[in-house]
Amino acid sequence: MSADPDEVIGSVFDQAEARDPAHVRTWVVLVDGARHQLDLVHAEAERRGVRINVVIDVIHVMEYPWKAAWCLHTGGDPAAEDWVATHGLAVLAGHVEDAVVAIDAQAGAVGLARDRRGGVDAAVRYLRGNAAFLRYDEALASGWPIATGVIEGACRHLIGDRLDITGARWGLPGAEAVLTLRAVVANGDFDAYWRFHLAQEHRRVHQTRYQDELNLTA
Repeated sequence: MSADPDEVIGSVFDQAEARDPAHVRTWVVLVDGARHQLDLVHAEAERRGVRINVVIDVIHVMEYPWKAAWCLHTGGDPAAEDWVATHGLAVLAGHVEDAVVAIDAQAGAVGLARDRRGGVDAAVRYLRGNAAFLRYDEALASGWPIATGVIEGACRHLIGDRLDITGARWGLPGAEAVLTLRAVVANGDFDAYWRFHLAQEHRRVHQTRYQDELNLTA
């Protein structure tokens, strides 16, 4: 990491603002749900006077029903998958509180001891505490993304597959140069970039050096 989270979030907002300087488009911010991250995102949006719609990555959210499931099922029980699917679909449909009540009630119905309901309590706290960012029914109806997999996959392809190799040691300048070029290639822009690069090199090495002589000749 070469920048603090607030700097990174500020850079992300810079990119968004460059694409929508008048703030007329719908801004959707996908996050993993860390409280500090949420605070920084909302603070940056308020500072810029832009309305944002925050959505927590659904894959991250589904970790919590799974934690609760293993409090109520034995390890490896295939019924746990159906149980998680039931409550996960409720969350996706916008019925977060219904899912919370059902999970909590089931733990109470089976008489789960306090020291064995840690996953249940974690799921209840997380889902209820973040309900405002789990409006997946509205997000899906609006065509918004609800998961960050495409972003994480792009990062893995662009960065991990190139830099995370055995024996490699990278400094920031070298890594940034390699990744910038890799991004150009991955986007299919290399031919256009190379023509631009050669034109700029010609201008820098030749045209600027002899510009005064050319003007005198003219």
